[in-house]
Parts: sequence; structure tokens; C-alpha cells
Amino acid sequence: MQRYPENELFIHKTYMKMDNWKCVYTTDQAYKAEHVRGYLANENIEAIVFNKKDSAYTFFGYVEVYVQPEDENLAIELIKQRNFE
Repeated sequence: MQRYPENELFIHKTYMKMDNWKCVYTTDQAYKAEHVRGYLANENIEAIVFNKKDSAYTFFGYVEVYVQPEDENLAIELIKQRNFE
């Protein structure tokens, strides 16, 4: 089995370096993170959801939404305006 570096994601058969991506939202509910990702996508901000929940015990861990550094401030502002909790 091939191992991937810790700072990279394997998405749709391609590597995505995560070194520069910025976390703009954290929750313990996956559907909330997907809702934020979809909202940001509608605002033309590329975002990804990174699920850090334990696969055996799903009540441990978080789900995070990441954006490119140039979109970080706008994404945070949009999330605050929309009052995502």
C-alpha cells in the first residue's frame, strides 16, 4: 500500500498540497462543514472539507474547512456574516 506524506491529500486521483491552505471553519458535524463549503463555493471560493474524526469513534475529532491563503480573509468574513455556528 502506497503511503502519502502527511501534508498532502489524495483527492480524485491527484495530490493536493496542504502546506498553504488555511483552516477557516471547524465543527464536530460533517454536514455543517459541507454547508459552509457549499456556501463558499457559491461565492467562488475554492474550499475543501477535511474530516479529522476518528473512524471508530465518530464523536472524537473535528471536521475542518480549508481555503487558499488569498481567500482566507474573505472566507472568514463571509462565514461571520452568515452566522454559521
